[in-house]
Amino acid sequence: MAKNILGGELMVCAADPVTGFYRNGKCDTCGEDAGMHTVCALMTEEFLEFSRKRGNDLSTPVPEHGFPGLQPGDYWCLCLTRWIEAYQAGMAPQVKLEATHASVVEFIDLEMLKAYAVE
Repeated sequence: MAKNILGGELMVCAADPVTGFYRNGKCDTCGEDAGMHTVCALMTEEFLEFSRKRGNDLSTPVPEHGFPGLQPGDYWCLCLTRWIEAYQAGMAPQVKLEATHASVVEFIDLEMLKAYAVE
């Protein structure tokens, strides 16, 4: 059973729209998940625009892949490197700690993540 960064069971990040590498709502990962979709993040207009400008348009629907497009207020399992990139640019979205995979703390300090925690 996967753990979250707080040491508990990895909780669901989002079911509508369904997220995660496995599309089971959880930010779980495996060796095939090259992007490490492990950070459960709260989408904002600013972050969605930041991501679009970086070549990953998360807000435009892609019906042929069953993707409705994200809106501000949605949660999504972000790639670890995208969250770090957004952090370095001052655009990091808030994080749902209970739904963020334990492996993230190998790359991002837990205290930093707590500073971005969704209340």
